[in-house]
Amino acid sequence: MNYESLLAELAQRPDRAETSPVLLVPYMWIGDFVRCHTVVRVLKDRWPQRPVDVLTTSLCAPLVDYMPGVRQGIVFDLPRGKISPTHERALAARLRAEQYGASLVMPRTFKATIAPWLAGIPQRTGFIGEMRFGLLNDWRRGERALPRMIDRCAALALPANIELPMDWPEPQLEVPQAEIDAWRQARGLTGKTVVALAPGAVGPAKRWSYYPETAKALTAKGFEVWVIGGPNETPAAQAIVAAAGPGARDLTGRDLRDGILALAAADLVISNDSGLLHVSAAIGSPTIGIFGPTSAWHYAPLNPIEAIIETKTTVECRPCHKPVCRVEHHRCMRDIPEAEVTATALQVLSKAGLAAAELRAP
Repeated sequence: MNYESLLAELAQRPDRAETSPVLLVPYMWIGDFVRCHTVVRVLKDRWPQRPVDVLTTSLCAPLVDYMPGVRQGIVFDLPRGKISPTHERALAARLRAEQYGASLVMPRTFKATIAPWLAGIPQRTGFIGEMRFGLLNDWRRGERALPRMIDRCAALALPANIELPMDWPEPQLEVPQAEIDAWRQARGLTGKTVVALAPGAVGPAKRWSYYPETAKALTAKGFEVWVIGGPNETPAAQAIVAAAGPGARDLTGRDLRDGILALAAADLVISNDSGLLHVSAAIGSPTIGIFGPTSAWHYAPLNPIEAIIETKTTVECRPCHKPVCRVEHHRCMRDIPEAEVTATALQVLSKAGLAAAELRAP
């Protein structure tokens, strides 16, 4: 089944006119949070009159502002680890006030389901996970039969036992051009064609080894290089900027909104398999993704990107999907040469008609 056929079937269902709000509880990693916008789009296609809210952490909250179809983000930072009854009750009180008619709980954890249950949300949908019988009342099975994360997430937005489509609507982050222009002007970032580098990732195994060399090669050709990421990426950014010289800038920091705007402003983005790869792709910025220990089929953005680069050598342990290289040689990333990534970047920029010395209009 394709998605268009699915929509035709959903349009005939008697609950089409439902108007009560829906709460989406997504994964709180940046990339997975971006993926959840596909779920928002499916919900809005299924129930056009139902407002959709998204539970979010403070970290991911800026993404909500750029997600069409989301009424609001419910910002609540639950402590990690041990369940805190006080925090869960406070969140439940907040949810109860919104009078949700349904909730979709994407994480499989017991903890993620407590607040919707305490809030008395009538329909609570999710995969069974950590023995959540009673907390969920719309149990879904068959999660392990769905190899792609997008299928597992978006399936929760549909009726049980319906045939899933092979295609899904792509996540979208709509960043106003006026906001991008104001951000650039405030930081004095006007001038040459920009290549943004996102060297971070959850776990060192997913971090490509040669960003400093590529940054140096690009600045030598007259391009401006920005290094994007959170505070954990600042040491890597400083090393990249030191290698690349005055044509490179360290734009890492604590505010994800800065990262979103930088990715939207860049002419090309080069990123590991990370949250920022998904942000860039959902914005629609030309993007190159570098994949080592993870499978691009499973984890590449649903949005089309310019190129996926993987090692051409045989690495028997790949893909391991592990955050740390267990065999310690890290060949899945070390065997991707700087020259290949730089050449691919230059091809993408040339195809777009972007020259290094091209000045932006004021």
